[in-house]
Amino acid sequence: MIRLFNSYIITGVLAVALFTGCGKDKDLAHAAGEPMSISEYLPAVGGWGTEILITGNNFSSDTSQISVTVNGKRCTIVNSNTKQIMAIIPKRCGSGKVVVTIGKDSVVSSTDYTYIYTSRVTTIAGNGKAGFANGAGKDAMFDFSGQYWYRSLGIVTDDKGNIYIADPGNHCIRRIDNTGMVTVLAGNPGTSGYQEGSGASALFSLPYGLAMGKDGNIYVTDPGNWDIRKVTPEGQATTIGWGNGSPWGITADLRNGDLYYTACESGKVFNLTKGNTEVAGNLSYPAGIACDNSGNLFVSCNGDHVIRKLQADTYDNSIIAGQQGVAGYANGPGTQAKFANPWGLAVDNDGNLYVAGNGTWDGSLYSPDQSIRYIEANTWLVKTLAGSNTAGYTEGIGEAAAFSSPTGVTVDKNGVAYVIDKNNNCVRKIVTE
Repeated sequence: MIRLFNSYIITGVLAVALFTGCGKDKDLAHAAGEPMSISEYLPAVGGWGTEILITGNNFSSDTSQISVTVNGKRCTIVNSNTKQIMAIIPKRCGSGKVVVTIGKDSVVSSTDYTYIYTSRVTTIAGNGKAGFANGAGKDAMFDFSGQYWYRSLGIVTDDKGNIYIADPGNHCIRRIDNTGMVTVLAGNPGTSGYQEGSGASALFSLPYGLAMGKDGNIYVTDPGNWDIRKVTPEGQATTIGWGNGSPWGITADLRNGDLYYTACESGKVFNLTKGNTEVAGNLSYPAGIACDNSGNLFVSCNGDHVIRKLQADTYDNSIIAGQQGVAGYANGPGTQAKFANPWGLAVDNDGNLYVAGNGTWDGSLYSPDQSIRYIEANTWLVKTLAGSNTAGYTEGIGEAAAFSSPTGVTVDKNGVAYVIDKNNNCVRKIVTE
């Protein structure tokens, strides 16, 4: 478990007072209906496993009566009395208010607890060279960078632990199975074209976007052919529609199976399932698109450096993160943060967003954003998950890790993120605790 050094000092000293207090107050209980208060909690910053001491009034010495949450996530309670509670921060809880609830009574802290994520980056496939090879780990080769227009944002996972990647330079869809072996799911490596079929008999031109459908099939946008293809887990590729404008990103609404795609050049978003209906227009190069469990759509607008939300069913359009027309690299509250040509986009089961930062036309090494950013659900607070404003190749933790033009990102059911690292021609893994 992660514990800040300072928290050891603070909680180690205060725990003595807490446990002593418990002895004095062991017969004292919460006074139902009377006000509770939180005067402070220490430390106010930490990660998974940090012990915080909450000081206030009208708590209880019976820990079974008490619920403590941070950002809505329940903490484990170590001990308590009527004036203090010792609790442990849960994994991946995020930043938010501390709430103490006893029976029908509750109190909310006046300030947010700041949660620190620790995200470790490793490489699972690819060796830095553009090319084609199946195999495990560094024996595998992808072609994400052979030409400047290879800007794949297509990467998804299934419930069995398989990862699927759109490999535009090799004109095919690759699969990394749960043993780490890379193979071709559909497409003929080295052969560009258009053809339906199974496995190598199917032909793609520029597979860019992928979505995992409600039905377990993979959906592919191919702006080189202007089509959208369904690919079964066995590799059978069938055309299901044609783009109303060149299709780039794609996502599925898992409530009803509807498919949405971005037409980057025309600045529009379409619902393919509902007859290629336009649901948003006048966007500046919309690229990545993701749909949360409530049906809200999120779009990375590459041209004006913002992330937009399209409200479920109504498609009301608003900016949730980034400053329109202002490129940069800055974290903070949604519209105070800065992005630079955001590209791939993903959403996890809790509604948090992941943004692949470098969607420049040539995978520029000088782009101010070479990171994967994390946007907290509903608060839209922007943080760096991994990487920084400097291009490179480094395995490591958080901003000490380095990517070179990350263009695609997805997150699996366990909260593990996977990244297409364009210039490094590899697939990276981010495990967050």
